[in-house]
Amino acid sequence: MADSPVARFYDQLAPDYHLLYADWDASIARQGAALDRVIRERLGAGAGAVLDCACGIGTQAVGLALRGYDVVGSDVSGVAVGRAVAEAADRGVRVRGAVGDMRQLPFGDGQFDVVVCADNALPHLLTEADVRAALVDMRRVLRDGGLLVVSTRPYDEILAERPAATPPSVSRAGGGRAVGFQLWDWHADGERYDLEHFVLQEQGEEGWAVRVRRATYWALRQRQLAAFVSDSGFSEVTWGEPAATGFFQPLLVATAQA
Repeated sequence: MADSPVARFYDQLAPDYHLLYADWDASIARQGAALDRVIRERLGAGAGAVLDCACGIGTQAVGLALRGYDVVGSDVSGVAVGRAVAEAADRGVRVRGAVGDMRQLPFGDGQFDVVVCADNALPHLLTEADVRAALVDMRRVLRDGGLLVVSTRPYDEILAERPAATPPSVSRAGGGRAVGFQLWDWHADGERYDLEHFVLQEQGEEGWAVRVRRATYWALRQRQLAAFVSDSGFSEVTWGEPAATGFFQPLLVATAQA
């Protein structure tokens, strides 16, 4: 997967990723605080070692490092991992980085207290076999009793409408305005969709620069994903909605069975 379309998508997106947020540092803080609460509710204060196995440029990884966790960030995109490590250092914390496919994580058995796979990363895997392979490997690197935290888009709601686009977001990071939005083209199966991600960045009198990246996702329903997780060595599988967790997407939380 290191030279896959997903890796290329995030290699290209990494320099712009912060522009998806009106205030990226505020989002880092909010998401870190929300994940910290979820972890403490299940594990108390005993969790230290966290793997963010789809870390991107570090939104969740840096947020958790700022909360005192020992964080490793891995991703198929080497460009994104490099930025995550640098962004953590710029904020006075450490995130150790590794390039790796979530289906074959480059870590030893039972190495982590928590594995995080956030921001709709798991649905990049387009088959049941690949999703199950990733979940089994996440279980492998977790200690017995450790915690899995996964977030996805609210696909049960999305599948009821199958939208063709997302609303635009506006950021002023770096001075000029940046506008982001996505176009979605649904496959014939009604579950998978091709995404075109647009970033329009203001260039002063020169107008706007337009950058487009493309990826494909599987719109996994919550019950479907929960069943895959339960079959992969986890128990106490629950979903928490944003109103309850404070995280911006629905969160699946599960315990690694002994």
